[in-house]
Amino acid sequence: MFKHFGNDLSAGLVVFLVAVPLCLGIALASGAPLFSGIISGIIGGVLVGIISGSKFGVSGPAAGLTVIVADAIFRLGTNADGVFSLEKGYPLFLAAVVIAGAIQVALAFAKSGIIGYYFPNSVIKGMLTAIGVIIILKQIPHAFGHDVIAEGFDGFWQKDGENTFTELMISFGDINPSALFVTLVSMGILILWEQKFMQKLKIFNIIQGPLVVVAGGILFTRLVLNIDSLSFEPDEMVGIPLISEEGGFTALFTLPDWSMILSSELWVIAFTIAIVASLETLLCVEATDKMDPEKDVTPTNRELIAQGVGNMASGMIGGLPVTQVIVRSSANIQSGGKTKLAAIIHGIFIAISVFILPDILNMIPLSSLAAILIMVGYKLAKPSIFKEMFVKSSDQFLTFMITFLSIVFTDLLMGIAIGLSFGFFMILRKNFTTPFSFSETLGGGKPIEIVLSDNVTFLNKASILQALNVIPDGSQVIIDATNTHYIHPDVIEIIEDFMIKAKQHDIEVEVKGDFDEVNKKHLDYFMKKISNSDKHKPSYFETVFRN
Repeated sequence: MFKHFGNDLSAGLVVFLVAVPLCLGIALASGAPLFSGIISGIIGGVLVGIISGSKFGVSGPAAGLTVIVADAIFRLGTNADGVFSLEKGYPLFLAAVVIAGAIQVALAFAKSGIIGYYFPNSVIKGMLTAIGVIIILKQIPHAFGHDVIAEGFDGFWQKDGENTFTELMISFGDINPSALFVTLVSMGILILWEQKFMQKLKIFNIIQGPLVVVAGGILFTRLVLNIDSLSFEPDEMVGIPLISEEGGFTALFTLPDWSMILSSELWVIAFTIAIVASLETLLCVEATDKMDPEKDVTPTNRELIAQGVGNMASGMIGGLPVTQVIVRSSANIQSGGKTKLAAIIHGIFIAISVFILPDILNMIPLSSLAAILIMVGYKLAKPSIFKEMFVKSSDQFLTFMITFLSIVFTDLLMGIAIGLSFGFFMILRKNFTTPFSFSETLGGGKPIEIVLSDNVTFLNKASILQALNVIPDGSQVIIDATNTHYIHPDVIEIIEDFMIKAKQHDIEVEVKGDFDEVNKKHLDYFMKKISNSDKHKPSYFETVFRN
């Protein structure tokens, strides 16, 4: 691990400079204590980095979880009268994070590291795009200097009769010119840093745009500190507790509240965090492996264990849930990182900066972080993503848009449920329409050849039955199953019934391929593929399917 120490030290420093603003910004977007993002950044770098088998993966708080976290904290912290308390909601949420980590470890031992491949890509992209839009909408008030940390996180429609858009209108009437100025300048810097001519200069690959934004925000705060008309209010600034204050060190950490351990609501939140965090991690692993010059493959089940242990540790001391993050991982690769030591070093740098330089961090205006998060949201919801999904296929685009709109106009859990349900419907529809093909038009005078597809399941029963029922009397029919790997017994029964009925209607039927032999070959092939050999130990899901 220390073979490329020089490269990893340099890369770890760059990733640290990218990570600190994002740790604070994501905590802000989540409606959580700002130091919680720092805790998860340290744990994601050091603890997860040590356990993980990924060379380049860097973990920490992720933008993709902000809406889930904010919604969970709001739900757990709101009493029967609709009054929200962060002091009540956040410790309860931490208990859910610990449980979520344990669930991730259990998923790893169940060999479910491949689970990410079974979710429709259109649903996942719809979810990430919606999260990007929501991040932007929730950060606009902070960009204007309007303090609404927990406002609007109970979904689009709120208990007070307002919604996300009407809350934005309210913030338009409460603008701090200094905050708006910092936001606009910060976004200009971030956009400039994305330009190709800037990326060609080595110095601008080392000094990252978010770091310049944060430094500029601190400088502006110092310049207007004694100008009442331009200075920031305390709730418009980062507020990390100082160790020098009374109870300062202990105030940095929050312990989980286990009073709702038997509540179904807490367990639903825990399972949601575990599944979404695992999916985001596995998708990041896949993307990072593709960027690896040596094309090494990260062990996904080991990665789930690392993430699970990290989340349990993070939840126990007051941190946000962690995932592997594509922004930091790609920065690691682009900065010349060679081993996972770079991720560990970045976590150590975060810890050093927070405990040595908290006064400087507390001079960062929230509008600087809002600008960074608005750009993060834009990258998740770029117009090119809509174009990409549109040109793929109408089915994928419809699923993508329904997931996207459902999440934006309801809440994340409801939106994902609607998106998955529609995606499942489209799969059923596809199975219904493509189990076979006709080689000739009915009534053409030539044999009607019905070529069955590779796999014919029970979902195809209705379409095959309808097709056989419209074959006219006196026809000659060829049912070709020579290239079919599997036919469900229900479909075989339908075809056999048709053959009996065909004699009464003067229909001549010829079958190519033995149905029993087709299924026997399929079973033999599958059993051989997942046999318990030294090279392949069946996963839990494979064992269930085999049985």
